[in-house]
Amino acid sequence: MTYSTTEPAAPKATDKMKRTPTQLPGQVVLTMQGGGALGAFQAGVYEAMHEAGIEPDWVVGTSIGAVNGAIIAGNAPQDRVDRLKAFWSLVAKGKTSAGAWPWHVPGVDKMMNNLGTVTQGIPGFFTPNLRSWSGMDAPLGVENASYYSTVALRQTLAELVDFGQLDKGRVRLTLGAVNVRSGRMRYFDSRDGHLNADHVMASGALPPAFPAVMIDDEPYWDGGIYSNTPIEVVMDDDPRRDSVIFAAQLWQQEDNAPNSIGQVLSRLKDIQYSSRAESHTARQQQIHQLRHAVHKLGSLLPESLRAEPGINDLLDQGCGTVMHLLTLYAPALEGEDRTKDIDFMRASIEARWSAGRELARARIAAAPWSDAVGPGACIVVHDQPPKPDRRLAKTSAVFGKAAPTV
Repeated sequence: MTYSTTEPAAPKATDKMKRTPTQLPGQVVLTMQGGGALGAFQAGVYEAMHEAGIEPDWVVGTSIGAVNGAIIAGNAPQDRVDRLKAFWSLVAKGKTSAGAWPWHVPGVDKMMNNLGTVTQGIPGFFTPNLRSWSGMDAPLGVENASYYSTVALRQTLAELVDFGQLDKGRVRLTLGAVNVRSGRMRYFDSRDGHLNADHVMASGALPPAFPAVMIDDEPYWDGGIYSNTPIEVVMDDDPRRDSVIFAAQLWQQEDNAPNSIGQVLSRLKDIQYSSRAESHTARQQQIHQLRHAVHKLGSLLPESLRAEPGINDLLDQGCGTVMHLLTLYAPALEGEDRTKDIDFMRASIEARWSAGRELARARIAAAPWSDAVGPGACIVVHDQPPKPDRRLAKTSAVFGKAAPTV
């Protein structure tokens, strides 16, 4: 079955959609996974939020989600969509000369574009690292031991992100990266200190393609190799707050069984990078229910008992917050395969952006966070699982003829 983003028509920005963060039951959080070219879907999700008057109070990202997150949090609301379009227009690739051939061979355009990405890199993002040609065992150092250089991304971030904006604290930004030496995950948080391009690039330093980034004399790699599901950092936050979490999920958690080696490799990557999002959420629900129980029991104790040091410390573990989790799954494109995360063809980028925008519009219009919840509700999951037989056609335009440029 082929799904087109132009039919049926996308819902318009109705009065129900025109909400502000203060009208939602708690802080607005946008979480974004890593996934390379798939990240255009996240930009579309944000565009729908923006047009509905919903701006995030907190953005959490890993890898390409960190890049999108920095652009969102590092700009004024009125500039964010244009800056996202500038980035994705910059990295999107047009048709190769294969598109001009007098005959058509299915998949040639994608194959040639992917070959170009591997051999030449992506403008404004990464370029081949000539040092890697000295061999896999050449002692290049942790900051150079990679197939590509991301110097171009540093320049792009400098032009598209105002890191001083983050210091104002209007939007909190949290970026996940893994320490190369210790193997431990670390979340860099604008609430705790100044963030710059190094933190964004560390979060997206996927080895062996991209080099580690040094922060405080420690090397960091892409957080997605440890955990590509940044939802957990929101639910573990202290102090916790009532929240509406928009979770832009890039990888197919569910799909049909593969019947070729190529499909096996594609399905393997989906399972690896979806990072057990469902089990993470289930675990957090159990923990949060215990926090609610502690909070309830504490309210039944007399004041004199609650004031005792030992008991008071225990009661601090409780809370009565409610978190609404809206999952938004990126649909699969027609003909996509194991190389989808390096599919920077303009048609694919535009289709993914449009898919994110239309799906988020529909979820916002439904406003599931306004539905009544039971007295024991703690983490309310508003799920919309992907359908394996749905494939998105590359029919939608996003940037138009006059796309913003860096």
